[in-house]
Amino acid sequence: MSTQGHTSATTPSGPQLVAALDDDERPAPAGVLRACSTFAWRGLLKIRHVPEQLVDATIGPVLLLMMFTYLFGGAIEGSTGEYLQFVLPGALVMAVLLTTTHSGIALYADRTRGVVDRFRSMPVWAPAPLVGAVVGDAVRYALAVTTVLVAGLLLGFDAAGGVPGVLAGALLVVVFAFALSWIFTAGGLALRSQSAVQSAALIGVLLPVFVSNVFVEPSTLPAVLQAVVDINPISHLTTAVRGLLSGDPAAADILLVW
Repeated sequence: MSTQGHTSATTPSGPQLVAALDDDERPAPAGVLRACSTFAWRGLLKIRHVPEQLVDATIGPVLLLMMFTYLFGGAIEGSTGEYLQFVLPGALVMAVLLTTTHSGIALYADRTRGVVDRFRSMPVWAPAPLVGAVVGDAVRYALAVTTVLVAGLLLGFDAAGGVPGVLAGALLVVVFAFALSWIFTAGGLALRSQSAVQSAALIGVLLPVFVSNVFVEPSTLPAVLQAVVDINPISHLTTAVRGLLSGDPAAADILLVW
């Protein structure tokens, strides 16, 4: 009896509870910018907790650059030093574009865990989870660009375009990668298995990269392949980056990529 009396004395009645809840002002819903930045920060927190996922943006690009320079440089260009001048912009493009596959794979993982459904139930701008995730991945692209450029300079690459050319080339690659990542994001929403997402993303990057002017001059290719290389967007991106890094920018390619 004493317990029941104590409970009834301390527990607020229905009207008192409603009044207590109505006293405080409810927080305003997050705006578009705040919601997107929050989801971008969520992606960066994943990197802090699992830093080894940055292998594709740090160690991988350096290994690719050294492999193509020292394994194929002598055979293709006759000198590893000369081939480094040719291949570094292409290796930069390839390394960054390979990191864009992470967008679709991470989104598929969120789908299978029910995270996407939870985000859809939140009172935020509906595209914010996707936009924030892709913006957060742009940090990975910037890291991959920095890694390749630093490694190339240490190996002896001559950036005749100076700091402005290097920064402009890096920005162009990051912008292109940001746009490409939306395609893989759509794949992460549409495909039904993680292996399918990963395979489609890798094929979607590697095939256009190898049928481009990343590793060899198009003039050395058969006529049919030259025609494909000429219409390949990655070829135009690589030409634009080569021009910016060498101090001889190709305005037509830069405008086309942009």
